Amino acid sequence: MPDLTAWFAAGRREVDEALDRHLAARAAAVMPPARASGPGVSGDAEDVVQEAMRYSLLGGGKRLRPLLALLTGEALGAGRDLCLPYACALEMVHTYSLIHDDLPAMDNDDLRRGRPTCHKVYGEATAILAGDALLTRAFEILGEAYVELPAPRLARTLQAFAGALGARGMVGGQSRDLAAEGKAIGLEELQRIHAGKTGALIRVSLEGVALLAGAPEPAVRRLAEYGDLLGLAFQIKDDLLDIEATAEQLGKTPGKDVAAQKATYPRIVGIDATRTLLRETVDRAAALAADLPGDRDRFVQLAHWVADRGA
Repeated sequence: MPDLTAWFAAGRREVDEALDRHLAARAAAVMPPARASGPGVSGDAEDVVQEAMRYSLLGGGKRLRPLLALLTGEALGAGRDLCLPYACALEMVHTYSLIHDDLPAMDNDDLRRGRPTCHKVYGEATAILAGDALLTRAFEILGEAYVELPAPRLARTLQAFAGALGARGMVGGQSRDLAAEGKAIGLEELQRIHAGKTGALIRVSLEGVALLAGAPEPAVRRLAEYGDLLGLAFQIKDDLLDIEATAEQLGKTPGKDVAAQKATYPRIVGIDATRTLLRETVDRAAALAADLPGDRDRFVQLAHWVADRGA
């Protein structure tokens, strides 16, 4: 088994190449042959949106969500032709959420993945449209890839995928996060916010592949539970990094949560208790990994990586 660093690197390359293909295929279908382009280059309106999509989607990132999808597929014995399109749809949706999250009306950040945010390069209107286009492209990919999948299996997968994104998932969590700024809330409400804002998409990275693959219900539930714990640990670590890491480490502006009086774990329970909660959550995820199918050691490694990462 390759070490985690090598596994991450190989997986990122595979995902990035597939993302590039999906963007190129869509661009070729709707646009004339490309002219010279780059960040901020003027041209046809559709051209600029395509540039903004590419700038944000292929500009780096951990690719955790698509890698979780691929790992789940490997664990269930599903081929790449089943898992890779879903992995790409996940990353497109995640990138759309980051583009919108960075907008002045939301979290108002100028830096993402070590580069100027999409709206700083292309303007707010184009950034909004690029996010919308990535979201809809994700559903196009799912429709194209799984047209021959049994209808009930596809319906359940799409229901889980869309549910993770909407008012019961990521969008709802973001809304509650904005509403909680500057307010005193309890730990239960904080966990509810982040189960939607961060956790829902991580959960469905595993759950969705299990549904696509027709996995038995107990396996679907265990993978979803592991995803819940991984998502919680990821957010707790993010809250600590906002306080402790530099802009170079994070690739985005540190200290913004504190400045905006965001509802975070350090703010609600204190830094020491946050570190304890992180370790307990990771330990629970690692213990649950013993009941997962496939490469249990990799699932354990990923849980510890979430806690130990520096960005």
